[in-house]
Formats: sequence, structure tokens, C-alpha cells
Amino acid sequence: MKLTTIGYWGGYPAESEASSAYILEKDGFMLVLDFGSGALSLFQKYRNVLDIDAIIVSHYHADHIADIGVLQHAILVQSLLNETDRKIPIYGHAENSIEFEKLNHDYTKAIEYRPEDVLNIGPFFIRFLRTAHSVPCFGMRITDGKKTLVYTADSAYRDEWIPFCLDADVLISDCNFYAGQDAKKAGHMTSVEAATIAKKANIKQLVLSHLPHFGEHERLMKEASEIYDGKITLAYEGLEWE
Repeated sequence: MKLTTIGYWGGYPAESEASSAYILEKDGFMLVLDFGSGALSLFQKYRNVLDIDAIIVSHYHADHIADIGVLQHAILVQSLLNETDRKIPIYGHAENSIEFEKLNHDYTKAIEYRPEDVLNIGPFFIRFLRTAHSVPCFGMRITDGKKTLVYTADSAYRDEWIPFCLDADVLISDCNFYAGQDAKKAGHMTSVEAATIAKKANIKQLVLSHLPHFGEHERLMKEASEIYDGKITLAYEGLEWE
């Protein structure tokens, strides 16, 4: 199982970068996790849009889905140029029916995931946890049967994250605030809260993502390391975990 980070900013992308978007691959199958603002331009540096096998979105805030529309158009154009007619499935929750229906397009098909069920997409099995956020949002525990990755998407701290993340190989955690700040009101986490989950859940590697547009990001690493003594990485474009 290989993860490639495309976008990692919270809220909106920094110059020439992207907000939340990740590629997960196994045995030639490509699953894309979220597709925020700026994601399409950067994605094409790494992969071809026609090689996407499936997409899954955590929720419908723009910094997680803004480039779905232009991706749909790119798939349409490239499908016509390459004379293919495959519809790429986009999995999303249906608690916002208007946004869910926008996942349908000429060459994409909206498929509802039920958060209480285990979802099988290609070689991956996905469990969901409802996050503490301003709109319905779902974190994901993804396994290929050998390794396990947890993606919190957007969430304030919840004790439920600890059993959900237990013994995972890597945790990609919301880290939009610094220690001592009130992240809960915004529906996000601090460096200390992300590190607390990683420590208590016995995570092998912590990736701090959905990063803030203020402060020195190295400080997030320092704050987290005071709680969690495992490997900590700040997300960046092109970051790979395998």
C-alpha cells in the first residue's frame, strides 16, 4: 500500500500548492482521498487522471472537494481524446443530497457509502468514524489486510479516535491549530491533540496535515513530539508513505 500526498493545506491552498488530496495505491489500483482546491494541477505531475480507479470524499467543504468539478471535466476531455467511456466511481455520504448528486457527471458516478458499514473498494477495506466538525464528515480507517492507514479528515478531538486508530501504521491527522489554541470551536485539532491520539492508539507514524496558514509549522512538530515519541512528519506535496 502506497500513499502519495498531493495537497495538505487547511481552508485554502498556499501559492502553487493544494488543499486536502491524497493518492492511495495497491496492486495497480488507485484510490484518491478527497480532492481539494488546486489538487488537479498538482495531481497531473504524479499520475494520469484516466488511471484513477475510484475517489472517496470525506465531506463537502470546498477545501476537500473544490477540484472535483474540474477533475470531472478533465476526465471527460481525456476520455473523448482516448476514446474510452469508463465511469469512475466517486464515493460520498448522502447526508447532503445536493452535494452528493454533484458527484454524478458524464464520466463519473456517485456512489453512497454508509458510515455504519465496512466499504470494499478494490484491494481496500474502509471503516468510518463520524468526526466532530461543522458539517457531516467521516474519517476513514483503510486497510489492505497487511497495513492500516487512518485519515481523520476534518475533526475536533474525540476520545473515539483512540480505539478507531488503534495500532494503525500511519495516522494522517488534522492539525490546523497550535498547542493551547481553541481548535474545538472550528472543528479541528491541535498538535497536542493529534499527538495524544497517536500515543494512546499506539500509532507507528504520525503525519500532521490540514496545516494552518499562520505560525511556524516546525512548532507543530515540536509540540507533538513532547507527547508522542514515534515518528512525526509534516505533510508536504509529494510526501510518500509505503
